[in-house]
Amino acid sequence: MKARTLGRHMRESLKSLRRNSWMTFASVSAVTVTLLLVGVFIVIMMNLNQLAESIENDVEIKVVVDPAADEATVKELQQKISSTKGVAEVVYSSKDEELDKLIESLGDELGLYKQSNPLGDALFVKAKEPQQTVAVAKKISTYDYTSEVVYGEEKVEKLFNILNVSRNVGIVLIVALLFTAMFLISNTIRITIVARGREIEIMKLVGATNSFVRVPFLLEGMWLGVLGAAVPMLIISVSYYKMYEYMEPKLQGELFQLLNAMPFIYQLNGLILFMGIFIGVWGSFMSVRKFLKV
Repeated sequence: MKARTLGRHMRESLKSLRRNSWMTFASVSAVTVTLLLVGVFIVIMMNLNQLAESIENDVEIKVVVDPAADEATVKELQQKISSTKGVAEVVYSSKDEELDKLIESLGDELGLYKQSNPLGDALFVKAKEPQQTVAVAKKISTYDYTSEVVYGEEKVEKLFNILNVSRNVGIVLIVALLFTAMFLISNTIRITIVARGREIEIMKLVGATNSFVRVPFLLEGMWLGVLGAAVPMLIISVSYYKMYEYMEPKLQGELFQLLNAMPFIYQLNGLILFMGIFIGVWGSFMSVRKFLKV
C-alpha cells in the first residue's frame, strides 16, 4: 500500500470518529469498561501467582541425620543428597544449632539438654522445582543414616494441588473475560458500521476494492482500541503505584510481596494497549466483512 493511500485512510478514519461522535463514545466506553475489568483482574491474578510462587519456594525438606553418624558420614550424606536428581541446595545445621532453635522457640527450660544433646545433625534441602519436593523427599528417605525426612507430606501435596487449581481457574476466568470483552466490543463496533452500511455499498458499487473499503474501518477500530485503553492504563497505573508505595513498607519481611511497580506497570500497560488494539481491529474486521459481499 502506498504511503499516500495509507495517509488518506488515516485521515478518513479520524474524520469518521468525529462524524460519528456518539457511536465513537459508546465504543470507547465499552472498550474502557471491559479493559478496566480485565486489567484489574490481571493485577490480582499476577500478584496471587507471586504469592503462590513464594509459598512454593518456601517449601523445604528437613533431613534429620542419625545421631550415631560421625562427622565424615554426615559429609558423605550431604554430598550424596547434593548429587541427587532434582536437588538445588543442601544446607547443613549442626545438632547444637538445632537445639538452639528449639530453645529459642520453646523456652530456656530446654537449655538443660546442652550438656547431653539428644538431637542429630540436620540437612535442609530445597528442590530445583517445588513440585519435585515429594519425589526428592521419598528418594532421600531411602539413604542410610537418615533418621527422619520431614516435609509435611499431606500438607505439601494439598498445597500444590490448591495452587495448581487456583492458577488454572485464574487462566480460564481471564480468557473468558477477554472473549466476553471481544464479543461486547465487536457488537458495539458493528452498530457503528451498520449505520454506515449504505456508504460501504456505494463504495463497492463504484469499484472500490475490499481492502480499500476495509482498511479505514480497521484503522478506526485501532483508534477505538487505543482511546479505550488509555483510561484503564491511567487508572490502573496510578492506583497500583499508590498501593505499592503504601503496602510495600508494611510487607517488609513478610512471605507475600507485591510485584515491583516498575517494570510491572509498563508491562501491564503494554498488554492492555495490545488487547485494546487487537479487540478494536478484530471487531471492525468481523463487522465490516458482511458488507463487502455486494
